[in-house]
Amino acid sequence: MTIDAALHRYYHDVAEAFPPLAPDAGAPAIRERFKAVAQAYARERDNAVTVEDIDIVLQERTLAARIYKPRATSGPLPLLVYFHGGGWVVGDIDTHDALVARLALDAQCAVASVDYRLAPEHPFPAPCDDALDALIWFAEHRSRLGFATDRLGVGGDSAGAHLAVVAARGANERVAGLVGLQLLLYPVMRRQFESPSCVANANGPGLTNDEMKWYWTQFLSGVTPGDHDVRAFPLAEPFERTPARALIVAAAYDPLYDDAFELKRFLETNGGPVEVIDARDMTHGFARLHTQSDAALGWLRKIGERAGALLRAER
Repeated sequence: MTIDAALHRYYHDVAEAFPPLAPDAGAPAIRERFKAVAQAYARERDNAVTVEDIDIVLQERTLAARIYKPRATSGPLPLLVYFHGGGWVVGDIDTHDALVARLALDAQCAVASVDYRLAPEHPFPAPCDDALDALIWFAEHRSRLGFATDRLGVGGDSAGAHLAVVAARGANERVAGLVGLQLLLYPVMRRQFESPSCVANANGPGLTNDEMKWYWTQFLSGVTPGDHDVRAFPLAEPFERTPARALIVAAAYDPLYDDAFELKRFLETNGGPVEVIDARDMTHGFARLHTQSDAALGWLRKIGERAGALLRAER
């Protein structure tokens, strides 16, 4: 199996249209380039999905969020709270708009995409605090917002999956069983760069080892969390309570491929049920690129449909 040809073309086209930044480019410049690429390849959102922008009013801060709902539904929908990827540094609800809309449509559930604070301006633990507080906020406001009160999931891609794991654990430690599903797309779990998948896929495409090192540096930004701080290192300590069911998505041509399976083993060791979707011809970040690749779209549809089924399953 090799990388999907359409993804290869996409990366080639991006490299030609958007020259690489200088080695010393800071987070704002990298953020703007990421957004510019997303906008250049964006397509009109499917009108089968409705959207509503809201504010999440938390203590001493307000976060933006966007709620996606499939039109052709009746009754209260399950809710999936979603955190975008981007190494805790780049990305927002606009760069991941098409991905989240597709998830809502295929899962036939509501998805709330959260614009959490980004490093290095807001380093660890700010993104983790935002993820947990936003998840709790949605749990507390489900009835007022018209969502099902017994079907709550949390998800994310890459660094957003890291935040989802942290938030699910924190929420279920507060209220047992509050979160029933974790949807984790190519999650970053460990601050290490020498696993077989890191070595094999060190130069991308989609993500490089050097980029991941830089993202970790920005995320921590001089803060030194303890080795057992599960907000930074989710695999550092066993769970106090059984983990929520997890659907983990791995991309074979991704430095983080091994992280997905390390997370699987960790959750299972702690008693959590886990399923893995192994996208054998995909790269890191493929779910955002489903408008550029039929194969990526096929994987994303499979992910959404399975997530929706698990969110509705008996617990």
